[in-house]
Amino acid sequence: QLLLMESGGGMVQLGGSLTLSCVGAGFSLFTNTITWFRQAPGKEREWISCIIRGSRYNTDYVDSVKGRLTIAKDNTKDTVWLRMYNLRPEDTGVYYCAASPVQATCSQPYYGMTTWGEGTTVTVSE
Repeated sequence: QLLLMESGGGMVQLGGSLTLSCVGAGFSLFTNTITWFRQAPGKEREWISCIIRGSRYNTDYVDSVKGRLTIAKDNTKDTVWLRMYNLRPEDTGVYYCAASPVQATCSQPYYGMTTWGEGTTVTVSE
């Protein structure tokens, strides 16, 4: 069974930081493109960051988070991290990670998604 599990969410104040983790079970995260999505209250899910399969440095971010989020892959722990800095209330939402063994570019965030986590909640207060 292929599983993804997110953790690290919580409540922080404006300007705070959090690090989310996405851990895989039953498959290698290194050979999958991992995308982080966010679903804000009352809004549709949107992709916010992506790291391409087989790479540690081929990454991309949605404009609203550039410079404040960093995605990274730890192959020894089969974990993808999402480090978030200078958080804003609009970053509030449920964060999901998803895996695709075929996606080759972050511009196709849903392409070939096979596995999703259940999400972790981030709340940023003013």
